[in-house]
Amino acid sequence: MPGAIVAIGGGLIRTRGTAGIDREIIRLTRKRHPKLLFIPTASSDSERYCRRVQEYFGNFLKCKVDLLFLMNRQIARGRIRAKILSADIVYVGGGNTLQMMRVWRQLGVDKLLMAAHENGAVLSGISAGAICWFESGHSDSMSFYNARNWEYINVRGMGLLAGMFCPHYNGRTRGVARRRSFREILQRTGGIGIAVENNCAIEIVDGKYRVIRSNHYAKAYLLRTEGDGVLVKQIPRTEELLPLDALFQKHRS
Repeated sequence: MPGAIVAIGGGLIRTRGTAGIDREIIRLTRKRHPKLLFIPTASSDSERYCRRVQEYFGNFLKCKVDLLFLMNRQIARGRIRAKILSADIVYVGGGNTLQMMRVWRQLGVDKLLMAAHENGAVLSGISAGAICWFESGHSDSMSFYNARNWEYINVRGMGLLAGMFCPHYNGRTRGVARRRSFREILQRTGGIGIAVENNCAIEIVDGKYRVIRSNHYAKAYLLRTEGDGVLVKQIPRTEELLPLDALFQKHRS
């Protein structure tokens, strides 16, 4: 059976702000000390980020943490495959989504992650690490190349989940709000969008979903184009998992 997917809108690992969500990711494995593979491609394999993840998921949440470095390193394809397919949890970090997806496709990482999903691994991640599981996502990747002159873009993901994903829906990058930009991009592209605030996530298990959060006020939304505008509805938080298809159908009605 395919594994679960947990897409986190944002939050700070160093302050343990997403702990409630991350404990749910661990619970989904049904193991006390699951093997967690952290993929930091979007942050250009930031060593500081990796140290925080090792302390947080390893020391604090008691996972067996491994790292997969892909930037500016020589790593055998067989080693990449072994790391991904042996993981109980794949956790993808935030950063430059565009860069990450390009590297993954060059190395075949996207296909290996799909295989891990089919084998039952829990796929998860935050920000860029949440966008990657969807058809596409609202990304601030261009700000990494020119901090003074950039715009949000729509980056193609792996397509395991339908729609366009927007992390940090209540946040800003370099002072530029995401909320308005996401609606404008969705208006141009059409289709369905899922927007998630910081400290909130969408959990997908066997074709069903629910909103989970580590902050009582954090919210998730479903968006779609309607006429010259975009219709936005909050996705209710429920304890039970609900059919994902029904969510989209209800929003279309």
